[in-house]
Amino acid sequence: MLKPTVGPIIGHTTSHHARILLRGEHEQNSITFAGIRYRRVREQQWTKGTFAPLTSSRDMANVIVLNDLAADTEYEYQAGWFSPMNPAHTVDSVQELPLQWPKDLYRFRTLSNQLSAPRAYIVGSCRYLRMTAGVPSAPHLGDRIFASINNLAQRAEPAISAMLMTGDQIYVDDLNIIAPDREYKEILSKYRAAFSQPHISKLMSGVSTYMILDDHEIEDNWPANKNDNDEFLYRNAIAAYELYQASHSPVPVLLANGKVSEKLERYWYQFADGDIEWFVTDSRTRRNLSADDRRILDADQEHALCTWLINSSARVKLVVTSVMFYPDRKRLGDDAWKAFPEQRLRLLETIRTHRLKNVFLISGDVHGSLTSRLTHSEDPDFEVHTIVSSPLCNSKMLPYAKSSTFILDQPLAKTAAGDYRHELTSQVISQDNFAHLVVDAEHIHINYHDRDGKLLQSISVMLR
Repeated sequence: MLKPTVGPIIGHTTSHHARILLRGEHEQNSITFAGIRYRRVREQQWTKGTFAPLTSSRDMANVIVLNDLAADTEYEYQAGWFSPMNPAHTVDSVQELPLQWPKDLYRFRTLSNQLSAPRAYIVGSCRYLRMTAGVPSAPHLGDRIFASINNLAQRAEPAISAMLMTGDQIYVDDLNIIAPDREYKEILSKYRAAFSQPHISKLMSGVSTYMILDDHEIEDNWPANKNDNDEFLYRNAIAAYELYQASHSPVPVLLANGKVSEKLERYWYQFADGDIEWFVTDSRTRRNLSADDRRILDADQEHALCTWLINSSARVKLVVTSVMFYPDRKRLGDDAWKAFPEQRLRLLETIRTHRLKNVFLISGDVHGSLTSRLTHSEDPDFEVHTIVSSPLCNSKMLPYAKSSTFILDQPLAKTAAGDYRHELTSQVISQDNFAHLVVDAEHIHINYHDRDGKLLQSISVMLR
């Protein structure tokens, strides 16, 4: 067996279940399989291998599902791919072959069943990796921050439950001015390059990684900049996104045979970690820009989000939106929630009128990091916080955000019932960084680190 060419990438993980993406290569006139075997750390006996076919129609990548795992348990595993001599082999028959597994050992931990135990997460977005003639240019620049995240993850207490990558994991449009990428194979090559760099590859092999797209997975400011010739681009970009980002998320349905469906009905999703729950929105592909019903989330998604906010018993609710919910930018803000004030107000009124506590909005996009607090002039019980983490690696062509980027001297919204007012609760970080979130019994702690792992600032928000 050979080492994966991309992955293994640990995706959606629960107390008993894990989804792992890996890729092999095409062997001429051969069938190809990917395989994983695993065991509890410090045990000697490996499980039988779990296998999945690899086909060129899916870029020789597939998701392998591990079921019936034990809660709060550390596992080690090996992963690889091969093409058997006999073309009649199936995923069942190859289990009996005397395979030589790659020597690399990877580790992951299932989630704890203890509801109130402290949890920790990494949050980041906007990882720029320029490609020139299909080859990454100075790839170490886009990868070195993941070495720092790895170092933190290895010593973190509590252990890191997951990494949330909240948009712009690749830049399909990095050469739009001179040579835009539109072909499927060109976009796939960007994913392969981005996800196979050594430090991010090591991180994603051991920490559950949840992803959602933003505009650069398709085109800058999509769909506002869409033209009549962009349907071809969109189909290719979305097919690649589904394969490398959505396939290992909670979205694919778990089938009766223990595998996941390849057909995806949507990209937004939810997942739980003890008494903490996440709702990851798709604030990019379901937009309606018409004047009579402007939406950044489609009606079904808005309904699901509001229903979850109202009915979930989670102690802490974290809502991911790849673009900023607030504060608004002075310039270029029309690509974010600023341009959809009616829908934003509906969500805020849902939170306020149902007296919901401990709702946090997580986003990226702006190439600057900050935290801020939203209150209501006539309702002292209302409070919502936003946590922004961006970028993991900036392009020299793009500026960093700073405090003067944002509208901070006027209410976010004015209504007959009162004004929604906001204020920064941190400095605005204007350099490459990531956020380390720790949720304990009384607080959520937000720790921002630079690309070398140095602590930039810490903010603590009291839970209610």
